[in-house]
Amino acid sequence: MNSSHSDLQIAGDILEVQHLLQPAREHPATVAEFAGLARSIAADRSQWAHLVQYDAVSRWYHRLRTVPQALGSARAGEAPIGYEVWLLSWVPGQGSGAHDHGASSGILTVLDGELTEHTERGVRSLAAGSQRVFAPGYAHDVVNDSLEPAVSLHVYYPGLTDMPMHPAQSPPATQDAVPA
Repeated sequence: MNSSHSDLQIAGDILEVQHLLQPAREHPATVAEFAGLARSIAADRSQWAHLVQYDAVSRWYHRLRTVPQALGSARAGEAPIGYEVWLLSWVPGQGSGAHDHGASSGILTVLDGELTEHTERGVRSLAAGSQRVFAPGYAHDVVNDSLEPAVSLHVYYPGLTDMPMHPAQSPPATQDAVPA
């Protein structure tokens, strides 16, 4: 097997291949480890629940963790990967607008409630516990279409420095979410 392939290139959707999902380590370096970091934070409500606020006027967010360059995350000859962890709340009707994350990859994990993700490929309902993994340039619009508030966790690696907005688009038919 070619060692230059990432977990995601080898497995396709990493969340579909449960044996590749690994527990978080102190300094994640692979897609699976970043997904594990998000799952471990999601599972420990004491890390985030007391911070959540809801704002009907503007979207609320809180940077939960910043690791500029995660020492020990690099393989031989590679630069360490920095990352950020964000906590967001969504009141009914709030959305992100269509955007991508520049050069950052990411993991979106729904902690409470339900969100809807719109992409050029379709619409996906994301219930609590759902995760989405995305690569640089992945464009989506995330919306709380439900009647209850929602909370999500976002891990960006490297840390988020750019979030270009895109024109709204009408996606094709709905796809069911795959629970994490």
